[in-house]
Amino acid sequence: MITILDGGMGGEIQKRLAGAAKGLWSATALVDSPELVVALHQEYIEAGARMIITNTYSTVPSYLAKGNLEAEFERFTALGGELARRAVTQSGESVQVAGSLPPLSESYRPDLVPAAVIAEPIYAQLVRALEPYVDLFLCETMSSADEAYHAASQAKAEGNGKPVYVAWTLNEAPGTGLRSGETLLAAFERLADLSIDGYLLNCTTPEAANTAINELKRLTDRPIGCYVNRIKEVPKGWTLDNEGPTIRRTDLTQDYFVELSMQAIDAGATIVGGCCGIGPEDIQAFSNALSAKV
Repeated sequence: MITILDGGMGGEIQKRLAGAAKGLWSATALVDSPELVVALHQEYIEAGARMIITNTYSTVPSYLAKGNLEAEFERFTALGGELARRAVTQSGESVQVAGSLPPLSESYRPDLVPAAVIAEPIYAQLVRALEPYVDLFLCETMSSADEAYHAASQAKAEGNGKPVYVAWTLNEAPGTGLRSGETLLAAFERLADLSIDGYLLNCTTPEAANTAINELKRLTDRPIGCYVNRIKEVPKGWTLDNEGPTIRRTDLTQDYFVELSMQAIDAGATIVGGCCGIGPEDIQAFSNALSAKV
């Protein structure tokens, strides 16, 4: 059975909400337009997604501090979980809610990953805030083995026994490992004592993800999958707020996204969706192709 994930939330929010392209980023919608978050979740569900990810990628202290809201990170994280659950309830569909546990500093920046003594207490609070609303926890866009361990260990410790999935972000070139330079095998082995429930690749190229799916298939019998982006290159030293924007791909058409997603399934993926730049229309096209294949 294949589980269809949703697509990117941040980019879709930016299309619909003024001011969401900077500062609080996707958390802007939680502050200014929570019903937009519900509506976007519902768009993805209508497109065929049967697992949606909470809009909590930016509800960490470092991002909320840009609006002097860092002391309220637990409240906004809980709100993200509540809105996702509301969208599922209103849809009447059988849809899982995955609680997003994101990087605590910047995406793609293993050099900025906080030490365990700083990171783990924050992740523990995020997990406790999300737990009442989610079916599982998703440690996503993890750029190093330690970053994934910090998040996953707290999800296991504080998540009331709910499944914990880890999604690593990879270098764009296939077969070159995590953005930290560590191999996928090393990252996998770092989590060996946590009994992780599923392994994914996200926010990287489909080509890199599909190569890694083949490797993961040899390492585990747990669910594996990917949700990829339309980014061609992340500039060195990138942050959400600096002047070095990511370079987007023009060759990753909707048809090509669907084709590569089907290739991921052929390689062994059972959970497939999209990340940055992949919208509801792309998930709908993938869902249609999957239905036609069945």
